[in-house]
Amino acid sequence: MTALLTVENLEANYGFTKVLHGVSFQVEKGGVTAILGANGAGKTTSLRAICNMVKTTGDILFDGQRIKGKATEDIVRLGISHVQEGRGTFEHLTVEENLRLGAYARKGKTTMAEDLARMYDYFGVLKDRRKQVAGTLSGGEQQMLAVARGLMLQPKLLLLDEPSLGLAPLIMREIFHIVETVNKKEGVSVLLVEQNASMALGIANQAYLLETGRVILSGLATDFLKDDSVRRSYLGY
Repeated sequence: MTALLTVENLEANYGFTKVLHGVSFQVEKGGVTAILGANGAGKTTSLRAICNMVKTTGDILFDGQRIKGKATEDIVRLGISHVQEGRGTFEHLTVEENLRLGAYARKGKTTMAEDLARMYDYFGVLKDRRKQVAGTLSGGEQQMLAVARGLMLQPKLLLLDEPSLGLAPLIMREIFHIVETVNKKEGVSVLLVEQNASMALGIANQAYLLETGRVILSGLATDFLKDDSVRRSYLGY
């Protein structure tokens, strides 16, 4: 398959502290790539680097275009939607107002009403809560809202940072099921950063394992599931 996103020899710093050391990875068009690793491995920084939210060196190509150094808002307009860790909902706005904000930079041919209907079809609970202030939602509902708002952009690439963090298993499985459905039904490519390796590998095609800012293992997600060291360290069996 053709690569939609190619990251080559990426290095990133926070002040004088280097966090990424020559990281390289790809996301195929229509594929799901998982980046795994423990806390502090550089997973979140990798996503932030793609969106020019941290100082980097290296190269980043998206859909054949070099995007390193572009302004974050211009990267969004190219079709990259970043659902950051911590949900980041606008707590004083309603669910529907949050969703409408997610569509501000979209270039799709569908109407706002069609996009809202699509999100409410995926996330039925949000339809029931559409007039409710986002800050009063449960943690799981806020995570659903964050993902739905990211999808309102009609992205080519969806960046998901720890979508399962702090969620009950039932809600976590529902969100992953929706992400998998969007990927297969709409062809949205996904780059997933996740500590829950089992859930991530369950929907991913490709996977990369980061350790202290370096890629130490890469390959098919199915091969990761068979790797003894990955199973012992990240899958718990």
